[in-house]
Amino acid sequence: MIFRQLFDKDTSTYTYLIADENTKEAALIDSVREQLDRDVKVIEDLGLTLKYAIETHVHADHVTGAGSLRQLLPTTQVVVHAASEAECADVLINDGDVLKVGEIEIKALYTPGHTNTCTSYQVEDMLFTGDTLLIGGCGRTDFQAGDAAQLFDSIQGKLFNNPDSYKVYPGHDYNGLTMSTIGEEKANNPRLGNNKPKDDFVALMDGLKLDMPKRIKESVPGNMKCGLAA
Repeated sequence: MIFRQLFDKDTSTYTYLIADENTKEAALIDSVREQLDRDVKVIEDLGLTLKYAIETHVHADHVTGAGSLRQLLPTTQVVVHAASEAECADVLINDGDVLKVGEIEIKALYTPGHTNTCTSYQVEDMLFTGDTLLIGGCGRTDFQAGDAAQLFDSIQGKLFNNPDSYKVYPGHDYNGLTMSTIGEEKANNPRLGNNKPKDDFVALMDGLKLDMPKRIKESVPGNMKCGLAA
């Protein structure tokens, strides 16, 4: 497998490239519009054919580059969860659906709670968790049909039931960390770890008083158009 973890400093967003070494088919998870040139260069330098531009959810803090990637690399299909009702998408994915790049399977795990479109993706022992599960944290639940109780169930029921050794690759990190494991998050995540009761988690999340993301008015409508109308 070819794997790259890429970073956008301005929004602290991780973009992930996954490709089959033999067929050279590739998928890119959570692209950032401002990093379009970088992403295209990496894909071309590695001799890859981009098959999927995958979104973990409709983002509120950055505009995706998925639509632009499709324009530049016409083999690309844009993938968003069906709950988004994003008419720009080529694939409206649902829980349990599997995408393939060569022989690599990318399994969708519907993990709502941060938003109602949140989908994590499993590739072998790697979990790409978007904003659902962060390193030492989780996504907020106070907009875009967020629901703290639902987020708790998504993390405990869909993510924490994987083996402790499974790697966690989040959609963002603000502290210079690049990955974690399910075991580490179950033990140490201050919001969810050490068997935190659901009621305590919901009270914590419902009590957060956070400013709205700075780019939400641009990002959400832009991402409903796959980044082409923002």
